Amino acid sequence: MIIESCENRNVIKISGTDRVSFLDRLVTNSIIDANLIYSALLTPQGKYLNDFFILRRDNDILIDIDESFSQSFISKLTMYKLRADISLTIIDMPISQGQGKRPKYAFDDPRHPSLGWRAYGVKGQKIMTNWNQLYVDECIPRSGIELLPNETYILEAGFEKLSGVNFKKGCYVGQEVTARMKHKTKLKKGFSTVLINGSAPIGTKILSNEKDCGTLFSQSGGKAIAYLRYDRLSKNMHAGDATLSLIEPNH
Repeated sequence: MIIESCENRNVIKISGTDRVSFLDRLVTNSIIDANLIYSALLTPQGKYLNDFFILRRDNDILIDIDESFSQSFISKLTMYKLRADISLTIIDMPISQGQGKRPKYAFDDPRHPSLGWRAYGVKGQKIMTNWNQLYVDECIPRSGIELLPNETYILEAGFEKLSGVNFKKGCYVGQEVTARMKHKTKLKKGFSTVLINGSAPIGTKILSNEKDCGTLFSQSGGKAIAYLRYDRLSKNMHAGDATLSLIEPNH
């Protein structure tokens, strides 16, 4: 079993008597009866701000978040704090990940079985697994790449499939917009994994029959994550010099 380090991540510890109720009122997933969950913080208009893992422990809660968003996340929660008895601190704690049999001290990655498990307080080795390929294969968006603050809608990003949103819990920031997208509209845009011949920079516009059809993102092994307008899909799609095609069933 190989334990690999998770790079560019921070751990934020939330403590205080109000920690569970405070956080549960803000994030997209329920933390009441959970170990490790995947969740997000949204704007009141339902747009993505941050995504993260939440580990609820006996005396505190750990937030596993991309390090480039940790300070803005703390600032946003501090704004919502008011009189709640909580404290927020970035702590020095290694995060590791791996595949195969999960150690007793680790937790399954809730997004997809192919992503294995995550562990906290355990140092890992240099990354050897091609995680980018796994993310592309399973269409798993990442902070700051596919998931863009104040732009992305989490249902278009596949958060329901990734176990990142709970439609049975009570209110949270952005809940009304998210629920309306779930129950009252059919998604017209979203992320999909496509086949790609060639390459193009992340953020390159995708054209379908020379009409704007979306945006190209992560690429690996002849596949790519693309944000697409479903009503403009065709067999004639390209991003820069790279040609794109939809993945047929059983491909």
